[in-house]
Amino acid sequence: MAISSTRPQALPPLRRVLIVGGGGREQALAWALSRNGTITTVWVAPGNGGPEGQAVDIAETDSDALVTFCRQENVDLVVVGPEAPLAAGVGDALRSADIAVFGPDAAGAQLEASKAWAKQLMQEAAVPTAGHWSVHSEDEALAVLKKVNRPLVVKADGLAAGKGVTVADTVTEAEAAIREAFQGRFGDAGAHLVLEERLEGPEVSVFALCDGERIVLLPPAQDHKRLEEGDQGPNTGGMGAYAPAPLLDQDALLEIEALVLQPTLKALRERGIDYRGVIYAGLMLTATGPQVIEFNCRFGDPECQTLMPLMGPELGAVLQACALGRLDLAPTLTLSTRCSACIVAAAEGYPNAPRKGDAIHCTHQMNDTHQLFHAGTARQPDGSLTTSGGRVLAVVAQGDDFDAAFAAAYSGIAGINFPGITYRRDIGHQVRSNQ
Repeated sequence: MAISSTRPQALPPLRRVLIVGGGGREQALAWALSRNGTITTVWVAPGNGGPEGQAVDIAETDSDALVTFCRQENVDLVVVGPEAPLAAGVGDALRSADIAVFGPDAAGAQLEASKAWAKQLMQEAAVPTAGHWSVHSEDEALAVLKKVNRPLVVKADGLAAGKGVTVADTVTEAEAAIREAFQGRFGDAGAHLVLEERLEGPEVSVFALCDGERIVLLPPAQDHKRLEEGDQGPNTGGMGAYAPAPLLDQDALLEIEALVLQPTLKALRERGIDYRGVIYAGLMLTATGPQVIEFNCRFGDPECQTLMPLMGPELGAVLQACALGRLDLAPTLTLSTRCSACIVAAAEGYPNAPRKGDAIHCTHQMNDTHQLFHAGTARQPDGSLTTSGGRVLAVVAQGDDFDAAFAAAYSGIAGINFPGITYRRDIGHQVRSNQ
């Protein structure tokens, strides 16, 4: 989208919303937007077996079909959930058809779609981040590793569904990760790599809703990437999360805005990118200050599931204002002061080869403080529910403190059963006192 894109003088009525994507993040967005008093209809394309929104059988990257649907149904706002359709230019196609979109264009999506591009932008904007090398062949990567002779972080340059990173503990492990990537482990996403210096410190996720010029900050969240308890095992898309992460208070959040987010948004504008969507900054809080580990161009999953129950009913209008480049016209987004906890139930074999097609039995009861967001589920013709992906369900609960929130979430997951169900029992160990 060009910087000169027109911006309306007032926010139009918001009644009909389409969410693009088929995971738990999109179910959480549909649930949250359905609680907006003015919104009458929420569709999810393609959706999944979950109850939130009306599922539409359109692939998330089918721009032509999405444009046609929006025109037929007079959609007021499209919220694009995953990174793949954003990188593929779905936002560009919708904007070309004069449809309001929350989510960056393909140029802006490079923040996530190319680690090397994002690193270059951070350097230009003086955003603090680890030292790195962009490499284009196995020989080049191994030469860097040999020269530095210490463990490095090995990242696929392109989109790898959150699984393209190896934080090597030894030089041998880094070498193996390099060889695997260039032998095709991540397909085209691993055709180029970014090698990074290792950083030490706790990680935290910060989300900024952007209209191209202005920012609204959401509460920080902390997720758990490793499959197994004790932060062991392979990296996953995320096995659970909690918010607000106490690692950052309001003053620290404002420091992150000034140090990371505003310079990034300015650098995007200088490249002619009118970034209207969410900037997700994955940070490591090191002894010398916050450092950006990665940027994503969409809400985190499962952080989104954790955050949405904390959002006030103004969320829809705020997302619409971002899409139209007019956050200055948006109502103030109210936020709950409660604590939110999310536990992911995954399929056996996740993340490498999750088994699918197992019957799901669920007695979990949803209410104002207990949510169940479907991810890898499918609804069968007889109405039964089966597993259809690696991360199957996310159980979310809120409480006055984290002990209460996690107790409620783990109580909820006890009401879910399918063969090989896998979940961590130590999610939120950083903030729980009753483990």
